[in-house]
Amino acid sequence: MSNTPMAASPLTRAVLEIDEYTSGLGWDQPARLFALVDTARLRVQEPSLATQLGLDEESETAGLTPIEQDEVPTDKPLDEFLGTIAWPDAVVGCALTVERLMLPPSAEAQVPQGLSEAMLAKWVAEHPERQEVRMTVAVLREGGRESALRLREKDSATEVLTGPELVPGLAEALAATFAD
Repeated sequence: MSNTPMAASPLTRAVLEIDEYTSGLGWDQPARLFALVDTARLRVQEPSLATQLGLDEESETAGLTPIEQDEVPTDKPLDEFLGTIAWPDAVVGCALTVERLMLPPSAEAQVPQGLSEAMLAKWVAEHPERQEVRMTVAVLREGGRESALRLREKDSATEVLTGPELVPGLAEALAATFAD
């Protein structure tokens, strides 16, 4: 995609490309799973697919191409679904985009004790300081990680926060999809 910074690492560019793509779909979207493949290898091994994806004329050789997978099931907890994934060798990484509600650290001390998961979700959804956030987390088979966070109230490409350790739990769950 056109707005990703050229100085960024290939993994950061892939995360920002996915963030830009999902941003174009609007909010209140289901989770989306992407395989990350080596762009140069894709051009050589799958030239027709590369052409279909518009990759045949790009000059970049060290990039990653995100390929969206089938829909993430909504009737199964995300961690259970991720536990069922196995990637072929051609996939060098994967990424997931998911929307969640979050509270600022100041509100975490107010969380009532002993709530069930459903009651906690309801409490967070009704909290006046809640924030809607879209998280895009990517991991590489060899260990690299990157994340992008976009708040709904600051829904602009210039307001996206990136970093490798922003969503460590989700990064661990994605990395586990590459475990033997």
